[in-house]
Amino acid sequence: MQTANLSPAPTSIPYRGRFAPSPTGRLHAGSLAAALASWLDARAHGGTWLVRIEDIDPPRDVPGAGEAIIKALARFGMTSDEPILWQHDRLGAYADALAKLTAEGFIYGCACSRKEIQLADEALGLPIGVYPGICRHGTQGRPVRALRFRVPAGNVRFHDRRLGDYLQNVEKTVGDFVLKRADGFWAYQLAVVVDDLYQGVTDIVRGADLIDNTPRQILLTQALEAAPLRYFHIPLVLNDRGEKLSKQAGAAPIDNEEPLPALEAAFEHLGFQRLGADSVSSFLHGAVPLWQERWSR
Repeated sequence: MQTANLSPAPTSIPYRGRFAPSPTGRLHAGSLAAALASWLDARAHGGTWLVRIEDIDPPRDVPGAGEAIIKALARFGMTSDEPILWQHDRLGAYADALAKLTAEGFIYGCACSRKEIQLADEALGLPIGVYPGICRHGTQGRPVRALRFRVPAGNVRFHDRRLGDYLQNVEKTVGDFVLKRADGFWAYQLAVVVDDLYQGVTDIVRGADLIDNTPRQILLTQALEAAPLRYFHIPLVLNDRGEKLSKQAGAAPIDNEEPLPALEAAFEHLGFQRLGADSVSSFLHGAVPLWQERWSR
């Protein structure tokens, strides 16, 4: 059985958190809640807060969106404590990590199309999207389309600071997952882990929609022989249809010219009462000790 991150990171390690949006559009209420939660958690722990723009998916990235997000964060009183990292500058680091994983036997080439995987899942009675290991022992002479991480058998378990213990059998629910895509771009799972390790991140605070990604990232962290991180997944902001608020679902961007109402709404969404502050700085000053009282343990 794979077991990981059952205990909090040692308190002797200085706290380093991050907000890492994809530049697929402007900041909306959901991404503001994630940014605020990660910023408050860093400040409540006397730590460092970083901003990273995850711009490694050109088909989805919107020109200028990364810069717009950074400017919006500043209007809300949140600026990175260190230079902002852009993932397009880190392609060589992903290649180096892949080479290390390949040398240690974690990586293999996959020739399967999405349709082939779907048909195999249907034939085997597996949930659609689970990779059933078709190419684990070779592609039978077919050209390699993508590179996959060889998932070990067993469960991955970790402790979420808000939600408690979480367990997932990655082999059965996801299968061997892609690290380099068929279109030649790097997969999110590899890039996020490599950059979290590079930046010395100790604590990840993000939306609950990403909690099922965490076991895959823990497996990669272990394979890269790094220390475990701590995780805190916040409740999602939903639209009127009960769907996650997202740029893809047409979420309206927040009003940068009136930052205080949006901050108060985000804080309320995170489970706190509105502060009735008269400025952004007074809001942030008042919110930190409340977050610290509830979540810094």
